[in-house]
Amino acid sequence: MTVDAPARSSLAAESLVFAGRLLTEWRRQPAVLIQALVFPTFLLITYKLLVGKSILRITGTDSLYGLVPMCAVAGAMFGAVLAGRTIPFERDTGLIGRLWVFPVHRASALTGRLLAEAARTLVSTALITAVGVGLGLRFKGGWLAVIPFVLVPVLIVVVFATAVIAIAVRSRTGAVLSWLAVPSIGSVFSSSGLIPPENLPSAVRLQMHLQPMWPTIESMRALASGDPALWPLFLTVVWAVGLAAVIGPLAVRGYRAAAITPH
Repeated sequence: MTVDAPARSSLAAESLVFAGRLLTEWRRQPAVLIQALVFPTFLLITYKLLVGKSILRITGTDSLYGLVPMCAVAGAMFGAVLAGRTIPFERDTGLIGRLWVFPVHRASALTGRLLAEAARTLVSTALITAVGVGLGLRFKGGWLAVIPFVLVPVLIVVVFATAVIAIAVRSRTGAVLSWLAVPSIGSVFSSSGLIPPENLPSAVRLQMHLQPMWPTIESMRALASGDPALWPLFLTVVWAVGLAAVIGPLAVRGYRAAAITPH
């Protein structure tokens, strides 16, 4: 007599389960929603009201086309950092280890976390974009450009969240994530989000072009304004793939070590 073993779920299905667990947890933590949505929305409205007319008068361009991308990406990063602060607690309480020994794919907990980050970023970017449209943002190249516009921050935050995981699983507390947040979010605000690059000194433009947030913000600006976006989109993908190739293995090894090491 033979007994058929129960069929294992797919990696995608198991990742969805873990992602759902995190999304439910984040809904119970207002701080994550505040950092990911309320704060960048407040920042967008404040910048638009305070400096919008001045930038339009000086540069001749509407600041919304840079402010909305900048606030969407910054909000996604803020949310990823705050969500990552719970990882050391999950490691120390043994939650990561218990999830590791479940009869599921080893990668499902990690991919589920990244999937949850992507879902949160997609929703927050869509809402921030809607606020931007209410303030006067228009997609001059057609509304189909909205799709890649909201997907660019998703790509960026998945890579950024991978870096957050790589650091958080090795840190004693989540406070060390500030060392990642400060330069990363600082690079967003030092991109072309506030002032178009052509209005800046050449030395500043050079520094701006050498960091990954420049093509990210510039591609979203081009998608909204109807300008050619292929080149900045290509650079964004190159930066994302390159950083993921370096950070990804570190996150996987760190997560595995956190799961199998007694705490």
